[in-house]
Amino acid sequence: MERIESLPAAGCTCARSEELRSHDLAAPPASGNVRVERRTVRDAQGGEVEGLHAVWITLDNERQLNSYTTEMVKEVILAFRAASNDRAAVAAVFTGAGTRAFCSGGNTEEYATWYAGRPEEYRQYMRLFNDMVSAILECDKPVICRVNGMRVAGGQEIGMACDYSLASDLATFGQAGPRHGSAPDGGATDFLPLFVGVEAAMVSCTLCEPWSAHKAHRLGLLTEVVPAVRVEGRFLPNPLVVTHRWLDEFGRVVHGEPKNGGERAEAEKLLRSGTIDLSLLDHAVDRLITKLLQTMPGCTTKTIESVRRHKLAHWDRNREGNRAWLGLNMMTEGRAGFRAFHFGARGDREVDFVELRRAIARGEPWSDELVERVQPASARRTDPGGEKAP
Repeated sequence: MERIESLPAAGCTCARSEELRSHDLAAPPASGNVRVERRTVRDAQGGEVEGLHAVWITLDNERQLNSYTTEMVKEVILAFRAASNDRAAVAAVFTGAGTRAFCSGGNTEEYATWYAGRPEEYRQYMRLFNDMVSAILECDKPVICRVNGMRVAGGQEIGMACDYSLASDLATFGQAGPRHGSAPDGGATDFLPLFVGVEAAMVSCTLCEPWSAHKAHRLGLLTEVVPAVRVEGRFLPNPLVVTHRWLDEFGRVVHGEPKNGGERAEAEKLLRSGTIDLSLLDHAVDRLITKLLQTMPGCTTKTIESVRRHKLAHWDRNREGNRAWLGLNMMTEGRAGFRAFHFGARGDREVDFVELRRAIARGEPWSDELVERVQPASARRTDPGGEKAP
């Protein structure tokens, strides 16, 4: 336990030693899929600051695009509680391992093989998910989302719970729920309209079309975007999206929109010729932490809490009702959609939307046969163990 030498009380001439109280609920378990590290904080001149640090919380499930399992959610909750209580922490940094993804949301393997068809189990899982979002929103330290790659679905939601988002310009942002059997009610329907307005939020939440980092920044979702592709020793902006002009010939904003056709093919070739280097992203995170270091800690915390209230007003009002609906949905569209996504082959991971809508229009009840009928062809195949997908 930490120790500190206190100043003597008025009228007392003897020094006394007091133990600091621990306010942690429990030490975060060490599964290896959530890493917690203390990293150096630097002053305005670039020197290391003794006695202070930043807490980095890293989702480390690269094989599954840093999707969070049930156990990982528990660890993230405890990690943010510990960061909040860390007296020497200037800020908490939330990120993902590798260069492909910050977080792709919930673990669809768990969703498809365990939670699908078990509404009460999923409802309890959503209690944990809600507590994870709340742990971020209620952290006593500024929370920086270091977006090292894809931030979609639940990953987008926990990212928006953070106070600042700094991103690689290769990162993409968006929702996936209505295409894969859910609703983005883990925070996106609460937070996204505050960032980008109701119209743009509606488009993102329902159509599930990803935004580039440049578009997300333009719409107000991000604090900063930095290049991450290095070609022949030089950093280049994301070649897959338009960055060299703002408007097209009709006056429509195209900055940050994806390139198409031959232009896209050339961009992909250029991207393959380079390497991904996140050093500029790390420098940007360090700069922001240095700026936070140069503020009054109590006043900064109070300011952050006051700004967060806009998110919390929606989150606290809606989260319990959303949790209940999401649990029940695992008997119907969630069961069909997550199975299709997990067991389907790449490019064949969506249900037959037209057949599903026709069945509903005929008044057909949900059944095992309906779930099977709307699956993509690849999801109807047996798994490697010879068993039919559940």
